[in-house]
Amino acid sequence: MKLAFRIALRYLTAPKSHAATGIITAIAVAGLALTTAALLVVLSVFNGFRDVITARLSLLDPAIAIMPATGKVIDDGDKVCKIALDIAGVDTAMPVVSERALAIHGGLQQPVVLKGVPVGYSTINNIDSLMVDGRWNDSDDNYCVPGSGSALALSVFSGTGEPIVVYAPQRRGAINIASPIGAFRSDTLAVAGVFELSQDGYDSQLIFVTLDVARRLFDYRKEATAVELRLSADADVATVAKSLTATLGKEYVVKNRMMQQSEAYRMINVEKWMTSLLLAFIMLIATFNIIGAMSLLITEKRENMATLRSIGASNSLVRGIFMAESILLATVGAAIGIVLGLALCLCQQHFGWLTLGGDASTMIVSAYPIAVEWTDLPVVLLVIVLIASFTAGITALLSRR
Repeated sequence: MKLAFRIALRYLTAPKSHAATGIITAIAVAGLALTTAALLVVLSVFNGFRDVITARLSLLDPAIAIMPATGKVIDDGDKVCKIALDIAGVDTAMPVVSERALAIHGGLQQPVVLKGVPVGYSTINNIDSLMVDGRWNDSDDNYCVPGSGSALALSVFSGTGEPIVVYAPQRRGAINIASPIGAFRSDTLAVAGVFELSQDGYDSQLIFVTLDVARRLFDYRKEATAVELRLSADADVATVAKSLTATLGKEYVVKNRMMQQSEAYRMINVEKWMTSLLLAFIMLIATFNIIGAMSLLITEKRENMATLRSIGASNSLVRGIFMAESILLATVGAAIGIVLGLALCLCQQHFGWLTLGGDASTMIVSAYPIAVEWTDLPVVLLVIVLIASFTAGITALLSRR
């Protein structure tokens, strides 16, 4: 096999007898290099968008959220907070209530998610840094802080003095069909400010209210739909989550930020790997150029192979030479592609040459985000190995003729 690779390397570097063979070989290597680079760049772009979303969500989602394993509510949110605060690494724990409601203002209606939070909630996350109108009102007043999408849909802003009315269905008691409005609880809330996360699910649906308002509106007492935690600066999220799970038992589910937004991350991963699969298929098509180049090379070197056989070379050695040649072509193309892909990714990271277009002042990022993860390289290498094996197998069949 060593002899086969040495001869194959000689064929790779030596001038070809026919110009067409050299041209097709160069095209084959270039095609595989470009598709390999494209695969690496696409994986890195999806990684970059995931990191951007993670960074934005970290401004609002807590480091860890404790939720009930079954049902919608935790029976005693304050009790769970006390248990969580005994865990090393937990700095703050607060109960929250999130339920769906209907917001009305001036004849405009908007289905929303009301999130009741206690005083001091801004210490859990960076909600105060997301305010684009008014301010975060950290008090027990009847106030609300809608997302920019909800505020636009309801045409409300801070400082106008015009409150919004929120309605929530009664959880207990009989309903009088003759008076349907009696089936709802309502409250009038002043608009303290408007936040914007640039994430549609938050901006267009979420409205913050005080915990007392939410519990009164949804007829809760000590209940909470979740307990949100802030960790100390040196705490490890995985370690704290493991300790919480062991302490709280199977009645509760402990979720980090990625688990809280599992659907969003799952969608990004599905798009990432589906796109990668399509590019891998394009790479497979590009390898037919290698098969074409090998077919020409086999024809060109037929007399050389006859000479080798006359001096005792076996058929397996002859097949091995051309199999090694196809593997070398695939390896060279892949190596060039990986270097090219990494270079493009690093340049985009540092210089941001490829922009998203539009008004940069209104966008989270103005250039395509790139994040090279070395864990993606084994995926690229696996695709290359499979393609090289495929071309080697086809070449072995061609060399038998």
